[in-house]
Amino acid sequence: MIRASVDALRCRIESACRRAGRTPDEVTLVAVAKTFPADDIREALRAGVEDIGENYVQELLAKREQLAAEKVRWHFLGHLQTNKVRQIAPWITLIHAVDSRGVAEEIDRRAELAGRVIDVLVEVNTTGEETKFGISPDATVSFLRSLEGCGHIRVAGLMTIGPFLPDPEGSRPMFRTLRRLRDEARLLGQANVTMEHLSMGMTGDFEVAIEEGATLIRIGTAIFGPRVKRT
Repeated sequence: MIRASVDALRCRIESACRRAGRTPDEVTLVAVAKTFPADDIREALRAGVEDIGENYVQELLAKREQLAAEKVRWHFLGHLQTNKVRQIAPWITLIHAVDSRGVAEEIDRRAELAGRVIDVLVEVNTTGEETKFGISPDATVSFLRSLEGCGHIRVAGLMTIGPFLPDPEGSRPMFRTLRRLRDEARLLGQANVTMEHLSMGMTGDFEVAIEEGATLIRIGTAIFGPRVKRT
């Protein structure tokens, strides 16, 4: 079932890329595995998925241990607390949702202790919803400037969550906003701001996200099925 879902998803990604004049290798599929067991992740890996995203540190740690023999690029997608950074800093591939200077500075500190540079994305609240985390669009460029002294993080791009609407077209303005901010950030000339990635688009709106320039799409339901509610 998971292999068939991944194959169908690849076809949709290819179609969206064709419409946008892009190639599928410009888009990385991140399988969002929160609440799903390690066996499901293993099946996704067998289907060709290489990037796995988790929203909770403890769940990520447990699954990483269970899948220690597998080749996985682990992404942290959730709201990261400063006291959890040390647990993932030595090996995490990408942190998608940096939304405060305190978290960024703690990642920078832990990265230095681990002897590495950690790629992060800055989360932008493009919908203006108070229930969502993220930097406001108007404050994004100044926030990036405030991170100039963090020499052990690389701000590899921006991330956003579109509105949860029945029509995916409702997400297009937010995705365009993120792309515009990415383009502005590229003009900063800041050594630790590279801006190669836009993490945007989930099961309901990823095709629109690809059309608007997404390089990372975060897909859970379309791969693993309906999510079991976390208790």
